[in-house]
Amino acid sequence: MRKVILLMQITLDGFVAGANDELDWLVNEEDQWKDLFEILRSADTFLLGRVMYPGYANYWRGVLANPAAKKNETKFARIAKKTRHIVFSRTMKKADWENTMVERGDVSEAVRKLKQQAGKNMIVWGGASFASSLIGLGLVDEYRLLVNPVILGKGKPLFRGIGDRRKLKLAETKTFKSGVVLLHYKALKKKNTK
Repeated sequence: MRKVILLMQITLDGFVAGANDELDWLVNEEDQWKDLFEILRSADTFLLGRVMYPGYANYWRGVLANPAAKKNETKFARIAKKTRHIVFSRTMKKADWENTMVERGDVSEAVRKLKQQAGKNMIVWGGASFASSLIGLGLVDEYRLLVNPVILGKGKPLFRGIGDRRKLKLAETKTFKSGVVLLHYKALKKKNTK
């Protein structure tokens, strides 16, 4: 069965963006890119929420159109352009980037069906509300959180309204040269108590 992997950069205090969507605190060094490209080999689908999608698509299209873009950003943009994207939204009619479809149905049902399909893993890029929804629904199989060495104090939290506690098993930690720390956890399935 395909896995849903949440891959997000966060601050030490658990935010994925500043209060006004600031991302100027993100660190992306060479060794982090190398790790990312390795993970991408195991996936063939990217999942996003409606709020994040426009900025995501515009940013990576802009990178592809910019001959002066950084090498690793261009490499990721090329991968993203070829990769199937599914945007979850009840209001969006269609997506304007190739290989992108809009899923307007029930998130839980749609993701469970996707997990049953043949293929590689699926990576969740965000945004914060969409990721929190997937966590709350128990649909995330693995967490790959890149903890940046910064405390924002306020912003958009990753773990908002997720309901019951989630038990995780540590799979890996890795410290990058920048001070960013990868925390890779696998979700433990709830035991049936009946």
